[in-house]
Amino acid sequence: MILRAAIALLCLLAAPAVACEQITHRDARFTVCEVAPDARVELFLRDEAGDILGAFSSVKSRVDGTVVMAMNAGMYHDDRRPVGLYIEDGIQQAPIVTRAGPGNFGLLPNGVFCLRADRSDVIESRAFAANPPACTDATQSGPMLVINGALHPRFLPNSTSRNIRNGVGTSADGQRVVFAISDDAVTFHEFGTLFRDTLDLPNALYFDGRISRLYAPAVGRNDFGLPLGPIVAVIAD
Repeated sequence: MILRAAIALLCLLAAPAVACEQITHRDARFTVCEVAPDARVELFLRDEAGDILGAFSSVKSRVDGTVVMAMNAGMYHDDRRPVGLYIEDGIQQAPIVTRAGPGNFGLLPNGVFCLRADRSDVIESRAFAANPPACTDATQSGPMLVINGALHPRFLPNSTSRNIRNGVGTSADGQRVVFAISDDAVTFHEFGTLFRDTLDLPNALYFDGRISRLYAPAVGRNDFGLPLGPIVAVIAD
């Protein structure tokens, strides 16, 4: 009994903070990374001097631990300031935007990815603004991909607009967090159905397209490109 308990404990301690794999959905390839329920997930934007980090390597050099996964996490202006709500370490750096507007961000409903000590959630922006939870970290983006189990109402099954896309989905109890990036160009409808139908997540948020990048050394990913705005990272202590 003692040996079995010790083995179980070792297995628990050895469990990865995030598990990434490539899957196929509707004939397109995606890399999905599911975060362990007790994993450390944080958002990063600036360094101690106030300069925007902009790269996975800059985030890696800043944390006390090992970055095991990172991804761009929300849209940003030309100077890489977040377009919408941004909270890091409990401090709000940019306000929430609830009005409709141009581009994908303004295609309402959009949403907020909110990290708390005991759960993580994707929340529709106006619902968030009406009753803001105490997020330790949060980033706003848009559009929502899945809202309470339903696809965004503006998504078209026969759309011809295809792109590399990335985003995040969460479970109703806030215990499952899954990041995904398409390895093939896909439509919003295809990307939304990945979260709803294959990953079985009732809420999901689009982060961006074209500039979408993933750092996941376990699956050989360290994507390069132009400097980024907000970055989300999973950290193993």
